[in-house]
Amino acid sequence: MKKAPDPIDRHVGSRVRMQRILMKMSQEKLGEALGLTFQQVQKYEKGTNRIGASRLQQISKTLNVPPSFFFEGAPNAQPASGDGFAEESSSQYVVDFLSTAEGLHLNRAFARIKDPKVRKRVIDLISTLAEQEEVAREPAIGDTADK
Repeated sequence: MKKAPDPIDRHVGSRVRMQRILMKMSQEKLGEALGLTFQQVQKYEKGTNRIGASRLQQISKTLNVPPSFFFEGAPNAQPASGDGFAEESSSQYVVDFLSTAEGLHLNRAFARIKDPKVRKRVIDLISTLAEQEEVAREPAIGDTADK
């Protein structure tokens, strides 16, 4: 039976991936800098393999971030209340999205827009598109599944 990766290990790995992609560095290049194979970097990024303290220090130097960067927004081991769990999964969704190539590309492009009015219009456009997609997926009134 396979054991699921620890949420902290997944979070740290996703932060490694996010920073590596932001720096436009391949898994292979990061692996070379650390004396590892790209497969080992993949396992770290997925949280399959836990990153030890000394390795995390190496990674932080290679990616030009402090070690604490990898723990920012990490899920709590024990949420204080039921509401904390919902907030945690919501923030994990954002971290997961920002760890993708699409999320990073969108974030980088958006950050280059300096005019606040243009930024607001982009946000409005994306919100409208998302709402239209949700409406399109909702069944019409009177539709039933057993037709």
